[in-house]
Amino acid sequence: MARILVVDDEKGLRGFLSGCLVTEGHKVDEASDGEAALVRLRAHAYDLMITDLKMPGMDGLQLLEAAMAEQPDLQAIVLTAHGTVEGAVQAMRLGAFDYLQKPVSGPAEVRLLAARALERRSLLAVKERASRDDAPPRLSWGDPAMEAVVRQLEKVAATDATVLLLGESGAGKEVAARTIHARSARAAGPFVAINCATLSEQLLESELFGHERGAFTGATERKRGRLELADGGTFFLDEVGELRPALQARLLRVLQEKTFERVGGTKSIEVDVRWVAATNRNLGDRMAAGEFREDLYHRLAVFPLRLPALRERPADIVPLAEAMLPRIAAHVGRRGLRLSDGARARLAAARWPGNVRELANTLERAAILVEGDGAEVRVEHLVMDPMSVEREGGAAAVSVGAASASPAASTGEALTMDQIERRAIEDALAAVGGNRRQAAERLGIGLRTLYDKLRRYGIKES
Repeated sequence: MARILVVDDEKGLRGFLSGCLVTEGHKVDEASDGEAALVRLRAHAYDLMITDLKMPGMDGLQLLEAAMAEQPDLQAIVLTAHGTVEGAVQAMRLGAFDYLQKPVSGPAEVRLLAARALERRSLLAVKERASRDDAPPRLSWGDPAMEAVVRQLEKVAATDATVLLLGESGAGKEVAARTIHARSARAAGPFVAINCATLSEQLLESELFGHERGAFTGATERKRGRLELADGGTFFLDEVGELRPALQARLLRVLQEKTFERVGGTKSIEVDVRWVAATNRNLGDRMAAGEFREDLYHRLAVFPLRLPALRERPADIVPLAEAMLPRIAAHVGRRGLRLSDGARARLAAARWPGNVRELANTLERAAILVEGDGAEVRVEHLVMDPMSVEREGGAAAVSVGAASASPAASTGEALTMDQIERRAIEDALAAVGGNRRQAAERLGIGLRTLYDKLRRYGIKES
């Protein structure tokens, strides 16, 4: 089903065109002139517009130009009277797909041309996704802990149910969200994501819902929000547990009513999206503390799905590392790298508190350290994050090896795990000028985990 806008100042012709398309299962809106059509285009995302060229006020060519600026992926068919085909040719130069000459021969002609235009839009969307390499990575390489997860994900992907993904930071929640989208009936539509933890409340509201010109200082033009851009596809709310109460209320309304207003606007905008949310927080604890709305939780948790941490699916670790290594190596200018048996064993034995992100960081460091293309990544190239090392009894002393970036490497100093961990955090903060979010990413851990460790070790902001 597509969403189509029919624009013509003749009521009878509008009704005829709409009827031809509604019987094919499409949702059709009508507008009697260019100005009314532009209002609808600013309120909704359309797959196809059929417009007359000759209309009072804003003509079809002006409308087409404005529509393509508003929605660049919109397909358009123009209606032209006999003897004015040159106008249709000009419209096609502006981006129209094709034209219909009046009088229209019958419903079959309308349906055929509309189907061809919609097919072109679908093919362009597939091509665009392929060019962005949006195909999600594999979720699992067969670890038993992931079998039930993959099975449940495949079942829910075939529906339009709202999914709440739970799990530690870096456990692969966005990969799961993209997999749900790719295996759903909305796969040809957009996949739009937003991280609720990375933006201030005002910026997050603007990013979500868009804003009107003059809505706040710096809003010099109208902006469509990400939610609006996701119409017809999947919207992924990452770290939804970080949403402030005011935004939780607005989000609840969108989930309930499927409408919202831009910041500074009064016009209701309809959206048709499939919701996937994710969090590494315990929402039960947040609800008990009054920090997360229970009604919003129940709207999001229609189908909750927990993703196991990387250490809980050890059979996936080495295959995942081997799949990631070529891409990571290419990023740092290396080709043909491979893991030695010792490196595989070392990776499999680590705990990976930072999950897949931490594994990727370790492989990137290794790719930088090896010499030349086609080299073997060995144990000494795996500069492991101290937080990944297995604890033996919780307070075992660990001798920092030659591969460590710690200053203790040159002295053979024996340090406890807590000392190594503290030093790693201090080094990461120093490397990024004290930026805690960048330090967390460098360490392969969540920002909240970093804050907890800063308090634990009494590390003050410099």
